[in-house]
Amino acid sequence: MKQASVYILGGAQSDFARNWNREGIHFSFVMRETILDALDAAKLQPREIGTAHIANFAAELYTKQGQLGAFFLEADPSFHGLPTSRHEAACASGSIAILAAAADIEAGRYDVAAVVGIEQMKTVDSVTGGDFLGTAGWYERECKGKDYSFPSLFGRLGEEYDLRFGLKDEYLAHISNLNFANARRNPLAQTRNWPAPQNDPQQAGKMEQPIAGRIKVRDCSQVTDGIAVVFLASAKFAADYALHRHISLDSVPRILGWGHRTAPIEFDAKMAESRDHQYILPHTRQAILDSFRRAGIGSAMELSGIETHDCFTTSEYMAIDHFGITRPGESWKAIEDGTIEFNGKLPINPSGGLIGVGHPVGATGVRQMLDAYHQVTGSAGRYQVEGAEKFGVLNLGGSATTSCAFVVGP
Repeated sequence: MKQASVYILGGAQSDFARNWNREGIHFSFVMRETILDALDAAKLQPREIGTAHIANFAAELYTKQGQLGAFFLEADPSFHGLPTSRHEAACASGSIAILAAAADIEAGRYDVAAVVGIEQMKTVDSVTGGDFLGTAGWYERECKGKDYSFPSLFGRLGEEYDLRFGLKDEYLAHISNLNFANARRNPLAQTRNWPAPQNDPQQAGKMEQPIAGRIKVRDCSQVTDGIAVVFLASAKFAADYALHRHISLDSVPRILGWGHRTAPIEFDAKMAESRDHQYILPHTRQAILDSFRRAGIGSAMELSGIETHDCFTTSEYMAIDHFGITRPGESWKAIEDGTIEFNGKLPINPSGGLIGVGHPVGATGVRQMLDAYHQVTGSAGRYQVEGAEKFGVLNLGGSATTSCAFVVGP
């Protein structure tokens, strides 16, 4: 059955460098601020929003607060009575909320849906925060009582690459440096003002400190307070939207294709399942292929760029071959030949990614979709990929337990 068109009308994100605790503000203040910024950016009125989907991982742990859907109503009195819901799939919570909102649009229930991704993470120390993040895995079996369990799990992903194909540390270091460099172009990136390690010996030393296994500080995404908002719309609403703004409907981006797969939650189970498979994470590969099939494209090289899930450098290294940019195990070739550079054949994370922009867990998938929107509408500013037409997105939850992929374009 042919999927209905779901259009993207724009949105906004908060400044990921902010620390809400230090500012002495409640997350609802930033949520309201970002929703209003998003309405302004998309040129929408509050009364036009039919439903809201909130993406969040662990507010009950970080902020002792549930029922987040109700906080959407705090943005404007006209939202009172609006149907809202909350969605969780660890770091892929944002994409799951997008898929749920898109399903609402496709079913004809609503013409415009707001998707809000939110996480406040700077409420606890790093060890406690690492324990909270462990609930994205099988907590009792993989993470309980272990410091930095997820750096360890994604370090093991690198070790699996090394075992099967070989993996030099210099390639992970290059991915890290590239994401930090891209983030310096992004005015809302958490690390935009961080000193470059090559120019600051103290920063260089910090970045090389080991965290778990082969994972060092430089290989990790950031602990972030952040919110991102996007608006999805039906074809009917988008046509009226374009008409009243004197723009072509063809210029309004759509979700051209999507993929969503779930793998076993334990990392060991994933590795056992893929032992005889050419891809280390076959379900992630399939989610990407599903998005390509639905978008009607044959390969990643038909994309203008990719926003991928670099929770650690090893997950970006994985994404390179799983997108089919190289053969399995040969991601290093796209690093060596410059394919993934900002001005390369297929830039990856021109925004700076999770390492450079920041990783507010529940907001990441929404932020990635927003950046894909900016790229294909030519509104990404200093990190704009020239001539961008179609953009890919890969968002992962847990140790690639949930894999969500999208293709976005006009």
